[in-house]
Amino acid sequence: MPATPQQLEDFIQDVLISLHANIRDLEEKRAFADPEEHAYIDGRLFSYIEMLAILRASARDIGIDPGAIGL
Repeated sequence: MPATPQQLEDFIQDVLISLHANIRDLEEKRAFADPEEHAYIDGRLFSYIEMLAILRASARDIGIDPGAIGL
């Protein structure tokens, strides 16, 4: 059964909320982390931020305003 437009929108919003929440969580953890944990946290942060950049570029490429969908 194909997804409805509302299901797709809900899915995208859920993914974006999760990405933003994970970034905030990692930024908070980094503030209290030991120096040896910083590289690991920085790597994860980089990955999440890169994923958001890919989603922004994709949205622009297909004519969606990234800000309109929470990017």
